Amino acid sequence: MSTGTVSVVTPREAPDHFVPPAGRPRAGGTFVSVLLAVDCAAGLLGMLALPYAGLPPGPAGLLVATVLLLNAQAGLYRPTMTGGVLGDVPALLVRASAGWCVLAAVLAHRSVLAERGDMPLAVSAVITGCAVQTVASCAGRGGALWLRRRKSARRPRPALVVGPAATAVRVTAALVRQAGGGVRPVGVVVPPSEAAVEAGPVPVLRSFEEVQRAVVQNGVRDCLFTYAVEAGGPSPASPALLEALGCALWQLDTRAPGHTVPGGQVDELAAFPCSPLTSTPAGAFGLFAKRLLDLALTVPALIVASPVLLVCALVLRRSDGPGVLFRQERIGAGGTTFTLLKFRTLRPDTVHEAATRWNIADDHRMSRAGHFMRRTSLDELPQLWNVIRGDMSLVGPRPERPYFVAQFSNAHPGYAARHRMPVGLTGLAQVEGLRGDTSIEDRARYDNYYIDHWSLWQDLCILLRTAACLVRPTGS
Repeated sequence: MSTGTVSVVTPREAPDHFVPPAGRPRAGGTFVSVLLAVDCAAGLLGMLALPYAGLPPGPAGLLVATVLLLNAQAGLYRPTMTGGVLGDVPALLVRASAGWCVLAAVLAHRSVLAERGDMPLAVSAVITGCAVQTVASCAGRGGALWLRRRKSARRPRPALVVGPAATAVRVTAALVRQAGGGVRPVGVVVPPSEAAVEAGPVPVLRSFEEVQRAVVQNGVRDCLFTYAVEAGGPSPASPALLEALGCALWQLDTRAPGHTVPGGQVDELAAFPCSPLTSTPAGAFGLFAKRLLDLALTVPALIVASPVLLVCALVLRRSDGPGVLFRQERIGAGGTTFTLLKFRTLRPDTVHEAATRWNIADDHRMSRAGHFMRRTSLDELPQLWNVIRGDMSLVGPRPERPYFVAQFSNAHPGYAARHRMPVGLTGLAQVEGLRGDTSIEDRARYDNYYIDHWSLWQDLCILLRTAACLVRPTGS
């Protein structure tokens, strides 16, 4: 393998050796998508119940978008361990009411501007639409939760219990006794320094290699932490790396009775207070807002860039022959694989070369058109479609091929933790000049800094800096 100036030498301390398993989606993503679809359908059903005809699609989109944003901010799309729809009814009703009030105010404002004195939505219509939407949303969510519980009862979700030996074993025993709870412990992760313990039929894991093997072999989707993670408790596997393995992380409160858990987003598991835990500051609402920003910017950008895409395709077709698009497997969030799209600027001799060659910027086989597109980053424009499909985000760590993910994860501490967030078309490392043959260690450090300090404003700043970099292109 020729890596140029890229170092893949194993450092003296690399405690988090890790290769993300391919094709492993992030836990809980499918259920959250179902809830989003249910609430969208409920909003449209509420619009159909109105005694009006001919309303343009704009008001329906405004209502749905407003309610989804309010629900996400309230944590109604957060992952849940058991969950129940009755506890969410007041929050759903309040946010549906707010969405309908916003819709009525906007339509009334349009009426005034059009010099019509009639009120587009009467109070009775707002109440009817809000009631229909709330009932439909509760019914849909209740059905989704019932199906998930039924599936979990038949096939309990494999889970790891992480924490000090005494507490972890106690929680494991409680979960084993509650056979119908939907969770089946398959391993207890304890610090290597603790004395030998027995956890019944469940194996005790003391190293990250054992944890990784247990996750892959048992299909583990949940990790239950019995200590305060933010306090830096003992564990042979960090939450960031377990999350990168595609596991949902949960914090169990195992303190003595009489203590209360701060915050309102608390579930229960075998009567232990349970709340979702994430190693990134984004959370469910942040990722939802990030996705909305991606779509709001990418869809018009792809429309505007379509003439440029056509010209690039024609130029490459004329200079290099047929097959202007290049498809390559890359690793995304949580270790999942996806097909990345680029304009083909060089035809590799073999599939192995495409998968394992690090940099082709100075390859003599590249045509003048290919050199120009790489220098100006025009070859990456088809990745806008990857963003729309949800494979990538506009901003995030750059995705890499599985071959190099394996190499760099084993060689550089922190590289695997980059997969905590969606990969991006551009990122903090790229705008800092870390492209091409540059330090992988530096890239991982910048990417993890971006994830740990994520905000929508930071995404916008990186996009602006990327636009400035395109004025003085350097390529990759």
